[in-house]
Amino acid sequence: MSPEVTGFFDEATNTISYVVKDPQGSACAIVDSVLDFDYSSGRTDTRSADAIIDYVQKNKLDVQWLLESHVHADHLSAAPYLQEKLGGQIGIGDQITVVQDTFGKVFNEGTEFQRDGSQFDALFTEGDSFMIGQMRGDVMHTPGHTPACLTYVIGDAAFVGDTLFMPDFGTARCDFPGGSSADLFDSIQKILALPDETRIFVGHDYKAPGREDYAWETTVGEQKALNVHVGEGKSAEDFIKMRDARDATLSMPKLIIPSLQVNMRAGQMPEPDDAGDVFLKVPVNKL
Repeated sequence: MSPEVTGFFDEATNTISYVVKDPQGSACAIVDSVLDFDYSSGRTDTRSADAIIDYVQKNKLDVQWLLESHVHADHLSAAPYLQEKLGGQIGIGDQITVVQDTFGKVFNEGTEFQRDGSQFDALFTEGDSFMIGQMRGDVMHTPGHTPACLTYVIGDAAFVGDTLFMPDFGTARCDFPGGSSADLFDSIQKILALPDETRIFVGHDYKAPGREDYAWETTVGEQKALNVHVGEGKSAEDFIKMRDARDATLSMPKLIIPSLQVNMRAGQMPEPDDAGDVFLKVPVNKL
């Protein structure tokens, strides 16, 4: 099958969220949603999620899944808000437990924070499959950017999260805790082993130098031939050397501190205090 894919670009975080529809019915999934967050004021906003809700309702779609490719470090997930408004199950990779254990310690969450992935409705592992109406989705574990990264292969489309970017921009960073450039290279080879005509939908676009417009759809064949980091059969050794050197120059994403605390909870905020107020922590010299 060839799913109908609609992208929603959030320029504030350079994130693309997707509505993936069964072409034979109304069933759909939403991939990597965004909850808007202004760090300077600590205020959330739902305008990005509301645009997806408006699209779903106008087209009378049935949301069955709210899929996360990984625990994002650059934006907050709107999955709980979308679930409340539209339904659907929230899914992520089962290695979320590794991420929860790592960042539970970074943020000193204590024993009340469950590190078993129970905040999510479904935990996927390599080789799992799920249905969106009459359309099957298959799960590939593609770690490297984080330990829990997944690629969702739905019909002739692959949603790769932060594993690959557009061919002229390359690949994702691997310097977060639990990341690995060697693992990322191996994961990319799994993706590139899909048929050349497979459509690839990336999780972010930063508009590479010389390109005027944002873009988020490419193909396996284009990535194999043109990706500036892994195309034309570049070796693992060369990739790892390049990736590690490049990552050493990068600063942390501006929303990493709120994003990790929220996203490792399936998009939920930390528990409020006795007065009903919610607080996020800022660990000093931990990231």
